Amino acid sequence: MFAIETQGLSKTFKNKKFQTVEALRGLNLTVKQGEVFGFLGPNGAGKSTTIKCLMGLIRPTSGTATIMGVAIGYEASRRQVGYLPENPAFYDYLSAEEYLQFVGQVFELPQQLLARRSEETLKLLELWDARKRLIRSYSKGMVQRVGLAQVMIHDPQVYILDEPMSGLDPIGRALVKEIILDLKKKGKCVFFSTHITDDVEKVCDRVAVIHNGQLQVVDDVTSIMYQGVKGYDVQLQAEDGQYKEVFVDKDALQSFIHQAVDQCRQIQKIEPRRKDMEAFFLDIVAK
Repeated sequence: MFAIETQGLSKTFKNKKFQTVEALRGLNLTVKQGEVFGFLGPNGAGKSTTIKCLMGLIRPTSGTATIMGVAIGYEASRRQVGYLPENPAFYDYLSAEEYLQFVGQVFELPQQLLARRSEETLKLLELWDARKRLIRSYSKGMVQRVGLAQVMIHDPQVYILDEPMSGLDPIGRALVKEIILDLKKKGKCVFFSTHITDDVEKVCDRVAVIHNGQLQVVDDVTSIMYQGVKGYDVQLQAEDGQYKEVFVDKDALQSFIHQAVDQCRQIQKIEPRRKDMEAFFLDIVAK
């Protein structure tokens, strides 16, 4: 059983000029449990449309989808999901602590368990000291972290996050990446959309690229990074004892190392020079 599975998922709607727009076209996708899956694409590619279909916020025009084996549209599928929308909005007259109480009660958590999880989550997301302040007084980054807190409060099996890094400063981004990797260790499925390629490269196991509503490619991040290696920057000891950096072609590295060993010249560093995830993404979009 896949954590998330779609078959032929499509969504067509009319724009303001009553023109037909195919926001999503025949999406076939599987995401495994215990996997961090990046959903990458430019603005308007169909990322948020896909997520809204999965969460039952809009109905697909055709196709099917399941979450933990349960068809979307049923309460049982949504109960197993923690969902963060692209632009989260909360009852800003509540504090973060009160809002988490509200969310936990919606999921029918026992009060003692809810209190414990609320404290753990607020501390994890560095909101504990501000827990009693009204949400309306929070910065954009703090509001985003409240969104992540309400995602985690009921300890779901599947996390669906739409642009989770939006509005976060570098410290907040690093914190969220750490949380995502920790969720993976616990066997959770994390499916998140983004157009920030660095986020995908750092935390994802696999990535899908969507463009103009169509799935373009699905691949392992490790495989993409390996395929993008052009060669290696090698710090090598020169005859005068100083170190200099030279570029070695990808296929010539092994013979280069043997030659350096034969000449008793030390190698201090070998670093791959490669195309990054951004270049991989831009190549696909350009094609």
